[in-house]
Amino acid sequence: MAEEERKEPKKKLLTVSTSPHLTDRSTSKQIMYEVVIGMLPVTLWSIYLYRHMAVIVLLTCLAGCLGTEWLFNLARKRPQTITDGSGIVTALILGLSLPPTLPWWAALIGSVAAIGAAKMLFGGLGSNIFNPAMVGRAFLMACFGTMMTTWAMPFQTGVKITYEDPAAAPSAITQPTPLALAKDAIKHAADPDIAEWNKQSPDDVNIIILDMFTGNMTVNGSTGETSALLWLIGGVFLLFRRTITYHIPLAVLGSSGVIATAAWWANPEVYINPLAHLCGGGLMMCAFFIATDLVTCPLSKRGRVIFGIGVGTLIMLIRLKGGYPEGVMYAVLLMNAMTPLLDRWTRPKPLGGHVSAD
Repeated sequence: MAEEERKEPKKKLLTVSTSPHLTDRSTSKQIMYEVVIGMLPVTLWSIYLYRHMAVIVLLTCLAGCLGTEWLFNLARKRPQTITDGSGIVTALILGLSLPPTLPWWAALIGSVAAIGAAKMLFGGLGSNIFNPAMVGRAFLMACFGTMMTTWAMPFQTGVKITYEDPAAAPSAITQPTPLALAKDAIKHAADPDIAEWNKQSPDDVNIIILDMFTGNMTVNGSTGETSALLWLIGGVFLLFRRTITYHIPLAVLGSSGVIATAAWWANPEVYINPLAHLCGGGLMMCAFFIATDLVTCPLSKRGRVIFGIGVGTLIMLIRLKGGYPEGVMYAVLLMNAMTPLLDRWTRPKPLGGHVSAD
């Protein structure tokens, strides 16, 4: 009997699970909370600029995302996962991508759509195809277009917006973002008197770019579109911690910068300085915190580069030629749909072997 036990090989049990598959000592929970830490600087700065409006939006997103995940796990009799950090990451990204003027109930609806429709219906963390926060934002854009394009200047928190009659809202609240002004200049290139951006002197444009980069209080936008510098600092932290790799951020920023520079050189009277594109809107946020989502981006390095170039290219095509001044949301969702194909096309070839197309 003893000899038979020695001869019988031990059975190895393999655990099959959804991505991301980690090969180091880091855990999914640790990665998620490192992403949260990376977003803390811009989150605190946004709260400082927009005060109670930012707090309401962010807290509503947190409650909505975590509550939806808890209810889905309870209904499906699964272990609770609200402490793994993924719901918090989704809530912060969604909340920071929403206007600070958005009513709390709209933010709640977006949170339910982000976690319920884009994550839990697919099976939870690791099974979703699309970035949950961008799905939630896309749902809100489709349902509440006026609310999603109404902006507040920093510190202007005492004016109530009546969405039934948005034209009656104060211009200080409803004025367009810098990217919206740039889009207006493109649309009315034949009539420079109408294009507000073209009325800016070079010095004024440089000041606006500096404000967008540093987070000065003269630029409006979404709750988290306050400082490209703070997003860059958070991104560098994630790179230092090896939570993300440089492939996607470099590809997104590089492709966006090349296209913006080419357009600017071709017609500087219509297209704005490429630095304004890099510092404005949600491009920095996308490059380091949205496009780098481990679940919805490709696995291989080559696939991530292609993915990032696709995201950056789509962002600039929408900004320059589309009907909407910001293209981050649509670019990420479109490239998320391409991720399975990119994983297949860029599958690493084993040493001395051949990878079948099937």
